[in-house]
Amino acid sequence: MATRSFRPSKRRKPLTQTAVDAIVQEARGRTLDYRSRSLALHGWICARCAREFDAANLHLLTVHHKDGNHHNNPPDGSNWENLCVECHEAEHTKGMLGDYLSGNQKPPRRG
Repeated sequence: MATRSFRPSKRRKPLTQTAVDAIVQEARGRTLDYRSRSLALHGWICARCAREFDAANLHLLTVHHKDGNHHNNPPDGSNWENLCVECHEAEHTKGMLGDYLSGNQKPPRRG
């Protein structure tokens, strides 16, 4: 009985980063570069707390969609604002305390 090899039968060329990006972009069905466009348009600074970022901590700066629709990505950047992770979290949870205190709390999502 022969031992089965788990090696690939053909040598394939490794995918370039450009090819991987194209595959991911096609799979998502939307453009991937709105973050880089927002950073170029609005700068490396949080729109709320004015914290400045550099290359070492830029991953902590996120793009917030003002209307809540992440598919709405106009080229002029009018639906975006750059927010640090803390301010972005605060933006998405700001109504929760008011809803809780006023008794208008929505039931938790299930499933």
